[in-house]
Amino acid sequence: MQVTKQQQLAKPRVTPARPLYTPEERIRRDTSVWTLVQGVLAPLQFLVFLLSLGLVLRFLATGEGLDAAKYSIVLKTLTLYAIMVTGCIWEKVVFGRYLFAPAFFWEDVFSMLVLALHTAYLVALFMQALGPLELMYLALAAYAAYVINAAQFLLKLRAARLDGAQRLASPDGQTGLPA
Repeated sequence: MQVTKQQQLAKPRVTPARPLYTPEERIRRDTSVWTLVQGVLAPLQFLVFLLSLGLVLRFLATGEGLDAAKYSIVLKTLTLYAIMVTGCIWEKVVFGRYLFAPAFFWEDVFSMLVLALHTAYLVALFMQALGPLELMYLALAAYAAYVINAAQFLLKLRAARLDGAQRLASPDGQTGLPA
């Protein structure tokens, strides 16, 4: 059977996606102490988030516990700053730049929004620029952005694991997709 030129042009080309990590980046990731630091801080930050979210929702529902809610948001923001700073160092070690490495570009972009919202909360709190309800709504906006950003990173981690498993299973170490 002869394939016409038109059929060849209509045939979609599948090009392998760039892996999340090159082999060298994967080695740097796996040997960096900053990978462990991120692995500890991420679940810690999530636990602080859950506690704080509960306190914020309690205040919104009952009007009680304003101080506990406010201080928990400050603690959540401090854990965010810690994970952002150490994450920048991790990105520099693994990818050679502090932020916006191609592999994590959109996650980093959205992280800037998360950081801005949490920082806006601190500014509003310390300058007494917003009332208690407005502060809590700002915190909820920051938390919603945080959840989206955390999901971005979890999906990226999952993709990296799947890519690594697929490369291990492939005899040539590639994804097995045609060029």
